[in-house]
Amino acid sequence: MMHTFSRRRFLQLAGAASAVVVLPQTAAAAASTAARVVVVGGGFGGATVAKYLSIWGGGQVAVTLVDPNPSHIACILSNLVVTGALSMDRITLGYSALKGKPGVTVKQGLVTAIDYMRGAVSLGDGTTLPYDHLILSPGIDFIPAPDGAWDPNLTPHAWQAGAQTLLLKQQLASMRDGDTFVMTVPKSPYRCPPGPYERACMVADYLKRKRLVFAKVVVLDANPGIQAEPLAFGEAFNFIYKGMIEYVPNATVLAVNSKSRSIDTTAGDWSGVRVLNYIPNQRAAAMGPADSPNRGWPVLNAQGFVPVDPLTYGISGYPNVHVIGDACAVPASEGKAVPKSGHMANAEAKVCADAILRTLNNQPLDQNITTNSACFSPITATTASWLSANFNYGDIYDGAGKVKGKGMHRVDLGEAPKTNGDNYRDMFTWAQGLFADSFV
Repeated sequence: MMHTFSRRRFLQLAGAASAVVVLPQTAAAAASTAARVVVVGGGFGGATVAKYLSIWGGGQVAVTLVDPNPSHIACILSNLVVTGALSMDRITLGYSALKGKPGVTVKQGLVTAIDYMRGAVSLGDGTTLPYDHLILSPGIDFIPAPDGAWDPNLTPHAWQAGAQTLLLKQQLASMRDGDTFVMTVPKSPYRCPPGPYERACMVADYLKRKRLVFAKVVVLDANPGIQAEPLAFGEAFNFIYKGMIEYVPNATVLAVNSKSRSIDTTAGDWSGVRVLNYIPNQRAAAMGPADSPNRGWPVLNAQGFVPVDPLTYGISGYPNVHVIGDACAVPASEGKAVPKSGHMANAEAKVCADAILRTLNNQPLDQNITTNSACFSPITATTASWLSANFNYGDIYDGAGKVKGKGMHRVDLGEAPKTNGDNYRDMFTWAQGLFADSFV
C-alpha cells in the first residue's frame, strides 16, 4: 500500500541518518574479554559496523577493517559527477576518522581466502587475520555479458564509482547533436534501484543544457517496468524529457560488443551508438577465486546473493559469519524486497553490531528491529525526488498473503509527492548526514 509522506516526515526519517534503524532501548555493554572482529569491505556497511562496534563496545572489541582501497568512493551522488555538477572529491570518503576510533584498525589489503571452519582471513600480502566474528560487506560483482565481448574500458558501467565514473563523464562530454546514449537497467535485484533512471534523467538534462536538442537517451530495462520512484521517473520520461528519453521495458540483454558499441536485446538492437553505458546484472562480490565453490561463499541463493538472518545478519550454519550491504539477501514479503543501497547498508550494520555485542555479552537478541532505506534522486540540474521504505522484523508473506516465515516486512513506502528544488537542496543534507554517520 502506498502511503503519502510529507517532505518534513521524510527528513525526520532519513535526513540525519540516525533514524535508519530503531536501536534497542539499552545498548549492549562492552564484552568482558576483547573479541576479534574482522570486517571485509569499507563501504557504507563495513565502515558503519566498525564505527558502531567501537562506540557501543566501549573500544574493547578489536576491530580490523580490511579494504583494498585507501578510501571509499560513494555511488551516492555519483551521477552528478558524471554530468560535472560535482567533483569526485565530494564523494570520496576516507578512513582517517575510523582509524582514530578506540579498538579499530584499518588495513589496506586484498582478501585471497577465508577459512570459515578455522576462523581466519588470508590477505594478499601473506597476513592471516584470525577472528571470533567475521563481517563481510564486499558489495557486488557483475555477471558477465552473455557473449563475452563486453569491455568496461570501452563501454563503462560506472556502477562502482571511481575511474568508471570519470570514463563515463568523458564519453558523455564527447556527445554531439544527433548522437545516442544507450544504457541498460539490470534485472532486479541490483545495487540502488532508482540509480539507472536517475542517470537517464541526468544525462538527458545535461544534453538539454548543452542544447543538443536532437541527441537521444535510450533506456533498455531488463525489468517489466520502472523499479523505484515510478511517479517521479514516469513524469520525467513522459513529460520533462519527452522525445529525448526512450524507455524500453522487458529488454533482456542478449549480446554486447564494446568495440562496435552495439547491444542486442529481446526488445531490439542498437549499434554504433556514441555512448553505450552497459550496467550488467549483479551478484555478491566474490570472497575467493572465481573457480572456487560458490566463489568463496559458504552459501549463495539462486540469484547469487547470500541469505542471512536479519536479527544478526548471520549465515545459517555459520553463526559467527555475518553479511551486510549489497551482498546479502534479506528474507522479505513477496513484492516488498529489501533494497540494496548505501542507506540500507548503514542500517543493517547497526543491527549487526548490536547483535554481535549482545552475543559476546550473553544477552538475548533484540527482536524489535526496524530498518529504513531512503534516497534522493536528482531529476534535473535543480530539482529532485525522494523515496523512503521502512521494514519491521516479524512475519513475512508470500504472494497469496500467507505467512512464509520470519524476515523484514515492509510496512510503508513513501515517495515525494512532487519533484522540486527543495528536494534538491535537501538531497545534499541527507547525503552528508549519511556520509558522516558512516565514516566520521
